Amino acid sequence: PVHPLWQSPLTIPGGTRQSPINIQWRDSVYDPFLKPLKISYDPTTCLHIWNNGYSFLVEFDDSTDKSIIVGGPLENQYRLKQFHFHWGAINEWGSEHTVDSKFYPAELHLVHWNAVAYPTFEEAVMEGNGLAVIGVFLKLGAHHEGLQTLVDALPAIKHK
Repeated sequence: PVHPLWQSPLTIPGGTRQSPINIQWRDSVYDPFLKPLKISYDPTTCLHIWNNGYSFLVEFDDSTDKSIIVGGPLENQYRLKQFHFHWGAINEWGSEHTVDSKFYPAELHLVHWNAVAYPTFEEAVMEGNGLAVIGVFLKLGAHHEGLQTLVDALPAIKHK
């Protein structure tokens, strides 16, 4: 099924390996050689939160290797640049991606770039191995202390 954001597969920029993706559980393949993904974030690298007109981003200082991910399928370590959320007008639909055609209320994207291979984030964006994005599906549930800190900051950036 085609994601509601796209009218047909022909309108998907970049072809079939682009967002949004419907992850099909039955097509998943276990890789016994895959190393664990190691996540190491330093909260002091958080710079600011801002509203770009259609979402909000939390931006990080990516001039050093203080907040990185390494391992898993990655050949190099990748620096955290920003994170943002996707959500919808209703609770039943908001995630960009789906699992077996099931939507989640929201999705968190942690965007990292390959600072080993590229001098800047802007250059890394243009390359096939330039970015590594961790997507986290979010569902409604119990109060979450960490997310509440972020939610409390949102009134300060109501406008672009």
